[in-house]
Amino acid sequence: MIAFRHADPRFPFLRESAGTTEGRWNHAGELAHCFSDTPDGAWAEFLRHEEITDPEDIRHIRRALWAVQIKDPPPASPASADGVLTGGRASWAACQREAARLRGAGEAGLTAPSAALTRGGAHGFRVEGGQRPGPPRDGVTIVLFGSRPDLVGWQAAAAGRPDPDLLGRVRHY
Repeated sequence: MIAFRHADPRFPFLRESAGTTEGRWNHAGELAHCFSDTPDGAWAEFLRHEEITDPEDIRHIRRALWAVQIKDPPPASPASADGVLTGGRASWAACQREAARLRGAGEAGLTAPSAALTRGGAHGFRVEGGQRPGPPRDGVTIVLFGSRPDLVGWQAAAAGRPDPDLLGRVRHY
């Protein structure tokens, strides 16, 4: 499958060592890589994390967008309620515990609903009497634990930004 990830254009698309910051699926000092099943999902994650709600702020964004080949998405799913999986920062501790449980069980990663994208918030486009939105779909986040030198990424945009229309489909903090 092809998954999508945004990154600071000055750096590679994956980290090679654990950072000092925590995220929804990792404690500080743990290496976890998050991907989205659509570009909309990847951009929504960035907009939510940076707390961008004003369309004017979008014109200043310059991020690399990567298409990354993942052999198979992890079959493991978190055993948590949707409100926890899509909640704000207060829900991170529960998600981190669930990720730790899955890591401890030997899982290489997990697949969960997108925390940043509203239900039905992802859609592509099709051409039929002009360009029109494709059918809506729920976004998915793919999390892979640890170092991943096996992944191959293609830079889809070197200094891109999302469409301001996406702001209405982001589950903001």
